[in-house]
Amino acid sequence: MTPTTTTTSRLLALLSLLQTRRDWPGQLLADRLGISHRTVRRDVDRLREMGYRIQAAKGPDGGYHLEAGSELPPLLFDDDQVVALAVGLQAAAEAGAGVEEAAVRALTTVRQVLPSRLRHRLDALRFTAVPSGAHASAGPVAPEVLVELSAAVRAREVLRFDYSSRQPRVADVEPPPPRRVEPHHVVTSHGRWYLVAWDLEHDDWRIFRADRISPRTPTGPRFTPREVPGGSVREFVSARFKGSDQINAWPCIGKVIIDLPADAVLPFAGDGMVEDLGSDRCGLEAGSWSWLSLAASLGRFDAAIEVVGPPELTAAFGRLATRYAATASSAGRGSVAR
Repeated sequence: MTPTTTTTSRLLALLSLLQTRRDWPGQLLADRLGISHRTVRRDVDRLREMGYRIQAAKGPDGGYHLEAGSELPPLLFDDDQVVALAVGLQAAAEAGAGVEEAAVRALTTVRQVLPSRLRHRLDALRFTAVPSGAHASAGPVAPEVLVELSAAVRAREVLRFDYSSRQPRVADVEPPPPRRVEPHHVVTSHGRWYLVAWDLEHDDWRIFRADRISPRTPTGPRFTPREVPGGSVREFVSARFKGSDQINAWPCIGKVIIDLPADAVLPFAGDGMVEDLGSDRCGLEAGSWSWLSLAASLGRFDAAIEVVGPPELTAAFGRLATRYAATASSAGRGSVAR
């Protein structure tokens, strides 16, 4: 066992003992832990530095006890664990699963026993969860990046950062200058983290992927926050993900009749509306960012489809049919007979 592990285990054991009774004589603690009285005093000082309120009684039989309200299970968090705790509890507070109030109370309770350094780190992280049924793969986001972005939002300070491209940079090409934005919200959605900000170079709202952001220091001057289009960051981000500028609705919405029972279509309908038509048929009204993508998504049901409307959806099916027929023909010519 390493010295660090020994110290950590000893601190946890000391906390456990302090929570089992109101007062502990120092020598009794030393005997129970198998250490010297001097080591007990040093360990108590370490716990105090971590934010635990431990009172000491003077005198030859002096002892220790936790202040009223501090009887909690041992909680020792490193910086990254504090970020993980803040993310988990804040997400639970917006989950709509009936635990919102408990999550807020848990976050408040944990915050009270954290040392000031970790408390400031927890307070710095604020974000908005945008519900989504889909999850996309994403590169990892360092906890310190989330904290820096959230701190800039909280402080209302202009943020400078390097933003990596999807494509590798050519060696002899100068890297682009850092982006300058007014950060407004840190958002998590679709399994990714984003920064919603006003881009000062483009005079427009932008949504940046946090895993591509490398913040620069120091931050810039303070700014007066603008109102996010529509007044709601959730609505704004949801609208952008649907391919719309401001309105949280799919720009292309169509209705079809599918030769499948409603209960077979409903699990795969996403945010579409399913209507039971009986006789193993159902109606489905769904949306997408383009007519072609909508037609392609409806084709996944592998059943006869009748387009109710609009004509643009019918035309999209025709274009896909032509494209797929050409693909099948091309593949046939390239195959080798056996």
